[in-house]
Amino acid sequence: MRILKKFIVEFGLGTDFHGQDVTKAAKKAAKDAISRSCLCGLEEVLELKDFKRQVFIRATVAVTRPEEVRCEEVAEVFPVGTVEVVAVNGGLRCDGLCIPAFGDCDKSIEAAVAAVEVYVEE
Repeated sequence: MRILKKFIVEFGLGTDFHGQDVTKAAKKAAKDAISRSCLCGLEEVLELKDFKRQVFIRATVAVTRPEEVRCEEVAEVFPVGTVEVVAVNGGLRCDGLCIPAFGDCDKSIEAAVAAVEVYVEE
């Protein structure tokens, strides 16, 4: 039986100003979360050797249209661990500017919030 312990939780915000793509916003939110964390304790304190096997990451991304998130693309932003991405209802959609040449289909901006939980194998 695999026993996991929570190591860190970090939050991030991501937006797609043009194109209304919730996956792009979710990827940016995940990148924002991990850009504020240096997980040196995985190696130096816990002495982990196999980050793919011994580290598990759960990324919960909140967006306005969770059914449209391509979770496998969001998972690719994480450089280590076995990754699970869960898209949930949330995020924010607000007015911006519609520029069709930028890929816009309307004038909205999509914002996503990511909660990234890192677990280690006991």
